[in-house]
Amino acid sequence: MAGPPTVATGRGHGGGPRPTRWVAVALALTAVVTVIVPVGVVVPCLVVVALAGAVVVDLVVAGRMHVEARRTAVPTLALRVPVPYAVAVPVPVASARSVRLRQPTPPELSVAPDDVAGDELVGELTGLHRGVHRLPPAVVRVTGPIGLGSCDHRVGTDQTVTVFPDLPKARRLAAARRQGRSSDEGRIRSRLGIGTELESIRDYSPDDDVRQINWVASARVGRAMSNQYRVDENRDLVCVVDTGRLMASPVGPVTRLDVALDAVAALTVAAEDAGDRVGALSFAAAVTRQMSPRRRGAEAVVRSLFDLEPTEVESDYDRAFIALGGHKRALIALFTDLVDESASRSLLASVPVLVRRHAVLIATCRDPDLTAAVADRPHDVRDVLRSAVALDILESRHRAASLLRSMGATVVESPPDTLGSACVHAYLMLKQRARL
Repeated sequence: MAGPPTVATGRGHGGGPRPTRWVAVALALTAVVTVIVPVGVVVPCLVVVALAGAVVVDLVVAGRMHVEARRTAVPTLALRVPVPYAVAVPVPVASARSVRLRQPTPPELSVAPDDVAGDELVGELTGLHRGVHRLPPAVVRVTGPIGLGSCDHRVGTDQTVTVFPDLPKARRLAAARRQGRSSDEGRIRSRLGIGTELESIRDYSPDDDVRQINWVASARVGRAMSNQYRVDENRDLVCVVDTGRLMASPVGPVTRLDVALDAVAALTVAAEDAGDRVGALSFAAAVTRQMSPRRRGAEAVVRSLFDLEPTEVESDYDRAFIALGGHKRALIALFTDLVDESASRSLLASVPVLVRRHAVLIATCRDPDLTAAVADRPHDVRDVLRSAVALDILESRHRAASLLRSMGATVVESPPDTLGSACVHAYLMLKQRARL
């Protein structure tokens, strides 16, 4: 997503002058010598005044130093994918005793390491949260020639860094499927069935499949009539993303919504690669964003959804499905969380209406903590109780998924790291079986 890193150059402006630790050391030594050696009051006072004068001179010199630095400009990042990042002072700072570099970061970004002694900081920049964030200027701390005072110089201006779901990984997976290096089918070679789009009604032919007979038309005209179907290779995929309260629950270092958006990126790239049109819809209590299906729309879908945040309200599946009701037949990929039958009651009530017109795929990620609680050997009563609760939750999720499958929906459950590839596999299987 991001192009080759460019270089940003800036001149610093001083700020935050402060004494160094050597001032405290000098004052402590002066106090010790005064206690041990009876030199009176005049000598210590003169020493303190001289020390204060030296500190002031050092601070003035350090504040007026000319500082320039270069740092890597990274306009876009993939979520939790580190990229090289560097800050350097190309020209030695005249009269400086020492130089220290620091890169402040907001909570949504991370630089490791972010503080080094010297004139070059080489590390990695990582986006920890999706969205548009501001990376503050780098800070160069220079110490005066005496070493008693230092001053911070902020170099350059704020940089805008956009953190997207991992779209480059999705494109790499698609390329691997095309080259036969993936376990998924990268290309639909043949179709099962007799077609997906009704084109016309004609007289029955002995070679026609019995499934083509239109019994209503045959009864009306008094002779056997057949449906003429057309296999439409270019289908529609609509990714529906739930942003309700359940999607805010953490799954390791990220949320369920983060995992869902990474899976959306993988699925839309696969659909684009297969020649299908892709669109998107997000909802919670109401529909928040909607994008009609379009060709080569994977990046547009990711850009329209990348900064979504979970809300504290219950999800209204009825309202989201009503927004999809007038759409022609498509694959509706719903990314949500299946907690149990009671929490999924609204979803269970809404899916039967949707499957009458569309192919429905429901994707949810498994919770590694629940799996570990069941798989790990208990050591005390608390572990036993935790395992019992985890088993109960997993069983409730299984019942909810089974009910959805019985209604005609395809349910994909997978660990967070493989949810995207699992969704792509299910999508390709649906295409191969002409279910779209």
